[in-house]
Amino acid sequence: MSDPFLRVAIELGRLASGVVAPRPPVGAVVVKDGRVLGSGRTEARPGRHAEAAALAAAGAGAVGATLYCSLEPHGFRGVSPPCTGAIIGAGIRRVVCPLEDPNPSVSGRGFAELRSAGVEVSRECSDADWDGARELIEGYVKHMGTGFPFVTAKFAMSLDGKIATRRGSSRWITGAAARAAAHVMRGSADAVAVGAGTVVADDPRLTARDGEGRATGRPRLRVVVDTGGRASLDSRVFTEPGAVLWAVGEGAGARSPRPGVEVVELGRAGGGVDLGSLVGLLGRRDVHNVLFEGGGALLGGLFDLGLVDKVAAFVAPVILGGRDAPGPVGGVGVGEVSDGFALDGVRRVQLGRDSLISGYVRGLGGL
Repeated sequence: MSDPFLRVAIELGRLASGVVAPRPPVGAVVVKDGRVLGSGRTEARPGRHAEAAALAAAGAGAVGATLYCSLEPHGFRGVSPPCTGAIIGAGIRRVVCPLEDPNPSVSGRGFAELRSAGVEVSRECSDADWDGARELIEGYVKHMGTGFPFVTAKFAMSLDGKIATRRGSSRWITGAAARAAAHVMRGSADAVAVGAGTVVADDPRLTARDGEGRATGRPRLRVVVDTGGRASLDSRVFTEPGAVLWAVGEGAGARSPRPGVEVVELGRAGGGVDLGSLVGLLGRRDVHNVLFEGGGALLGGLFDLGLVDKVAAFVAPVILGGRDAPGPVGGVGVGEVSDGFALDGVRRVQLGRDSLISGYVRGLGGL
């Protein structure tokens, strides 16, 4: 059975997703006698870690209490003081935390330090809580191990696999509930990326917006993959506030329309921007999670190179038809069905009339 206090910690961590990298998103709550005395989540540098924020909120009430946190507390001094010292100093009796931090500077040492100081450490939890805590840091884990970000390919399509009609109309294939879920995904990613064709056809903002249509200030980076630099400088992604990376091919000659738009020329491969170089560049800039929203050429190129870790497909119960209507994934593709990109850990969520089907690419994602 899921632990309600650990679930609260995990949900608090979700609120930090997309804004705290290179730190991992973590949530923490201090509990005594069945009451939450303090809660916190990771703050962007140089702010506090989740445990320190929760302990500060609990104050003197932390003595003899239990701390629930979604990731192992760190025991070294970095930008912030060690959380293990704060936990011990606050008089916490017990720590409930399912996951060991993959950072070699932390891994297992935080738990060991707490135990040596007499703090009880419990890592037992339900499968659902373990999955939730692990999903929270999947980008951090991928980046820590490889230097590359965790790549999610997201698209919305009709039941017959079309992302637009033969005339290019795509608004709206999915309903309001699905679109709201897509904005939550954007808000949880460090970066959102699209190809030039999507910018030209749809003129997206690429911002995460709330239920009232107001921008939330996320994601922290928007990426336009545009080999020839053909996107209009009047496109909304360029004119609205926020950081934008305009990734063009060598020799494209694109010029930034405003200070917040950075133009980066990358090598060309397969007729387009070298996507491996792009993903590597994002990793070097401490992007842990990147959401690629299409179009088909961009997603196909990512699949062809084996760069996709996770798929999020919104499927609407509508048939569009048309042999010239585009599909969500182009590229070269596979030659045999048996070579297709199978998904593990598949989830299906109903969103109004639409469905969200997600899963990890076997052999690449899943962590």
